Amino acid sequence: MGQRNQRVWGAHHAFGHQDLSGAISQWGPHPAGVDWAACNITAEQARNRAKEIMGELSKGENPVEEIAQHRRAPTVAALCERFFEEHAKERCKPSTQGEYRRAIDLFINPAIGSFKIVDVERKDIAELHHKFRNKPYQANRTLGVLSKMFNLAEIWGLRPDGSNPCRHVPKYREQKRERYLSQGELQRLGTALTEAEDDGTETSHVVAAFRLLILTGCRLGEIQTLRWSYITDRGMELPDSKTGARLIPLPQAARAILSALPRRPDNPYVIIGKQPGGYTTDMQKPWRRIRKRAGLCDVRIHDLRHTYASNAVSSGMPIQMVGRLLGHTQIQTTMRYAHLADDPVRRAAEENARMLENALNVPENHTVNLCSIS
Repeated sequence: MGQRNQRVWGAHHAFGHQDLSGAISQWGPHPAGVDWAACNITAEQARNRAKEIMGELSKGENPVEEIAQHRRAPTVAALCERFFEEHAKERCKPSTQGEYRRAIDLFINPAIGSFKIVDVERKDIAELHHKFRNKPYQANRTLGVLSKMFNLAEIWGLRPDGSNPCRHVPKYREQKRERYLSQGELQRLGTALTEAEDDGTETSHVVAAFRLLILTGCRLGEIQTLRWSYITDRGMELPDSKTGARLIPLPQAARAILSALPRRPDNPYVIIGKQPGGYTTDMQKPWRRIRKRAGLCDVRIHDLRHTYASNAVSSGMPIQMVGRLLGHTQIQTTMRYAHLADDPVRRAAEENARMLENALNVPENHTVNLCSIS
């Protein structure tokens, strides 16, 4: 606790939150208006503290004003709202705004929302982070939001420079999920999509969305909010995406899917929804039905993008090219697929070894006696 907060705490407890000048003017064995039991200190401790406060007053300091200022100081909940209004809404994508809002409402405010911004210490952040240790991804994302918030609190003059309480709170190790569909699983998914469209379980637009995700490697939001005006001879020219404006190549198979989709003159979206002029907002429910039909209950929508990338890398495509297809701005993001590039090398090595083995005419079950060298 800082020196200033110690003075505030001491004045609070010495005078039971009463007016300091009134308490001093009535000073005696039992000062008027002071509930000693509530203060949880002895009369002697209170007298000693009062002397300290009198000394501070003689130096021109005003503990009472500090108490009043502390009471008026903004809370973490207020910081959360300012952060969301002045930072998230102005600088972040809608999806990121949603993640921030969720972290604020579900994790941050319930734990420390009532704290004064100046009172939050590292132990408070560490305790909040530890509380969600069984959900390391969520714990780390919440820590990231808090760190950004307290950086801005320093910029806004709400905390001293260099006082971010999130510093040195270590993140939990996260296990990156890697789920790619095999050729057999892709065939099952394709069958499930066709059946769902044929029997009317899903609309042709919803089915087309999942097929486009597989064939383009796009993020869900990029297909979900795709407009017909974005489709050109060059491909899908998105004015905005997670990484900014983006040109996505449209292979012939994807163009064929788009050509077969019915269009509505009053709706600018490709994946039209139930509301007039809108797109399909909920793709999770249809996906759960489709993956259950295909027997792929552990597959997420985003795994279709992973499958696109893994197939490209495994076929020998350079990792840099895969990154461009996925719209990655940093090669490190694409490097998670780099180990898959070893597969074609292994296959080539096996094929080459088989040809050489045939040329050597090595007999089956042939063993070699190794000579020891002394």
